Amino acid sequence: MITRALLTAYEQVRRHLDTPTTYRLLDLSLHGLTELGRRGASDLGRSLLPVEVLRSIPYKDSELPAHTLDIFIPRRRHEPEPSGGRLPAVIYLHGGAFVAFSKDTHWLLGMLLAAQGYLVFNVNYRLAPAHPFPAAIEDVCAAFGWVVRHVADYGGDPARLALAGESAGANLATGLTVCACYERPEPYARAAFALGVRPAAVLPACGLLQVSNCERLLALEPCPGWVGGLVEMVRTYFPGPAPITGADELADPLVLLERSDTPQRALPPFFIPVGLCDPLLADSQRLAAALWQKGTPHTARYYPGERHAFHAMLWRRSARLCWREMYAFLRTHV
Repeated sequence: MITRALLTAYEQVRRHLDTPTTYRLLDLSLHGLTELGRRGASDLGRSLLPVEVLRSIPYKDSELPAHTLDIFIPRRRHEPEPSGGRLPAVIYLHGGAFVAFSKDTHWLLGMLLAAQGYLVFNVNYRLAPAHPFPAAIEDVCAAFGWVVRHVADYGGDPARLALAGESAGANLATGLTVCACYERPEPYARAAFALGVRPAAVLPACGLLQVSNCERLLALEPCPGWVGGLVEMVRTYFPGPAPITGADELADPLVLLERSDTPQRALPPFFIPVGLCDPLLADSQRLAAALWQKGTPHTARYYPGERHAFHAMLWRRSARLCWREMYAFLRTHV
């Protein structure tokens, strides 16, 4: 799995390089691997619908590459769409421990969703260590606003807009859902809530949903070697550990949902996939429990023997099963 490979490489080089150089090396390496994967993806062509890709559309006026997104537009659909022919849509938020990856490393996941007939917005956001919390959640709230205002321009239906992401991206998708459903004081959260749009569904896969206490992962038995690197990387995004309150709360969307607060807008249905051997398993289990306490519709799926972000390993049977179940969930709710 690419995420595990990234963290293993980080562990191997972190003693020999200064931290900024380490991040830069790993980011360049993963983008290179992604480009190789893009060139070798022609074998998937038989299973993918023709998709038009619009690359690097700005969602903010900063002129930063971090403030751009790609749009995957299906050329045809499996069946006629309701809502005047408008497409259901998905915003996808990439993982990478808040320090690495981009929309370019996750193009295939966007393509898989678009191949099922979804209009996909694959989003970049600013990364640590240069841009610690709350930069990432500020950016995804801004991207959400841009998509809500422009989704119809690309043939999408704003009433059928889902959020998805894995690992750090799952944290951001869940945090964005909190912003859309709860009235909060942060300016970026207020702007997201003021849009008046509740996501139709949320798919946070193998989420790192509480960053204030990620050291808890080091106590796992057994503890995979890459977890130490993960904790160090996340600490450049959100220093800790410490209980957090006030303006820092959205770093821990899981903790917010575990509280008894009633949202101003009902939370949307969640699909929560995770491997049973994932060190982040407990975060997904806690999310399912919190949603159950709130009476929020959700499906939690635990895949035996699978590790972190296994669903990206498309050659694995469990990964293909996970995608089929995600598609079925989206068809039901979006």
